[in-house]
Amino acid sequence: KQIAALAGLAPFNVDSGAFRGKRKIAGGRKRVRDALYMAALNAVRRADPFKAFYERLRQVGKPAKLALIAVARKLLTVLNAMMRDRKPYLKAGPQ
Repeated sequence: KQIAALAGLAPFNVDSGAFRGKRKIAGGRKRVRDALYMAALNAVRRADPFKAFYERLRQVGKPAKLALIAVARKLLTVLNAMMRDRKPYLKAGPQ
């Protein structure tokens, strides 16, 4: 959650008192967010697990941009795990 907030991919609440506003993607590092967004666009077109995740969100009725930001956040999580474990990306097959 913290790395998503740092990258600007965590939802930001616009609430005040009893008023519950919309959630936005705001704050964080704009360059990192832009790079992850472009990587998510590419992943949705080419990479199998990310494309399947995107399609699953779209079938449930989520807007395209929301699904794309979800893919960007998932990419960030995968990249963080790769750096933490010092291992290359291994595409997981069906189990």
